Amino acid sequence: MATDAAEVLVIAEMMGIHTHGLARVEPYTTRLRDGGVNPDALPEISRPAPALLQVDGKNGLGAAVAIRATRAAIEAAREVGMAAAFCRASSHLGALAPQLLYAANAGFAAIFSTNTSPMIAAAGGRRPVLGNTPLGIALPDAHGEHVILDIALSVAARSKVRQAAAKGQAIPPTWATDEYGEPTTDAAAAMNGLMQAIGGPKGANLSLCLDLLAGGLSGAAIMSEVPNANLDTRSVSNAGHLFLVIDAAKLMPPETFAARIDDARDLLTESAGDAAEINPRLPGARALASLAKARAEGLAVDPDLHARLKKLATA
Repeated sequence: MATDAAEVLVIAEMMGIHTHGLARVEPYTTRLRDGGVNPDALPEISRPAPALLQVDGKNGLGAAVAIRATRAAIEAAREVGMAAAFCRASSHLGALAPQLLYAANAGFAAIFSTNTSPMIAAAGGRRPVLGNTPLGIALPDAHGEHVILDIALSVAARSKVRQAAAKGQAIPPTWATDEYGEPTTDAAAAMNGLMQAIGGPKGANLSLCLDLLAGGLSGAAIMSEVPNANLDTRSVSNAGHLFLVIDAAKLMPPETFAARIDDARDLLTESAGDAAEINPRLPGARALASLAKARAEGLAVDPDLHARLKKLATA
């Protein structure tokens, strides 16, 4: 489990997702020591139907629970074309992108989600009841230039606000509100307030429905039942995840689909116009470029983070 979780965090770091990469080692270790995450957990996976899996994460490391559920879903989908794994009793899994990359590398399209502790108000609400429930989509490319979308349903990830607060930096007024519900540029005030949902009520309702899929159908905690482990490292999350995978090769030859992705890339490039400062790109292009660079040149780690990890390793 530790090896699986470590691999996921390193891949996230290599993909340039620093908020959900090696920076998560310290809080995950704290939760393991304080009892919020079970260090002895071994997930149990059952298969109530050919294309349906249930995963009991035993409150273990979410990244490890997630990658094991993804592998199981892929194996089931090899038989029947597509499969979905619903996980309960898990914890924070980090970024979805590394899990999506695993599926895409295996030739599978994927739709992933997980619920989180509340930080967004429901449409018409004033208190946090919804998480920034992420949505992940992967489309496999035979040449490795996959489409990978990993977005939270808050305008910005709360980890970005946390980092800004730690550094005393301002944030855009569209990211969050203070405790009174007013938009703020003060990151410290935002940590006591609410994250703003993308698209207002539409984003809030999308978060709600994804939560009910990932948490409700899996038998996990839902909405504000998911505790904030950053505030109480002893709390058990009972988070829910959803991993749906599709064997793309059963629909068309991999090279044929790769050509369709190339077509999409060309259409985006043509849409930019001559005066465009930034050319449109397929989701995931920047992360895959970062991953390729890290593999070729090595991974540069923030010196302060590196020092803390070395200290943690000898504690």
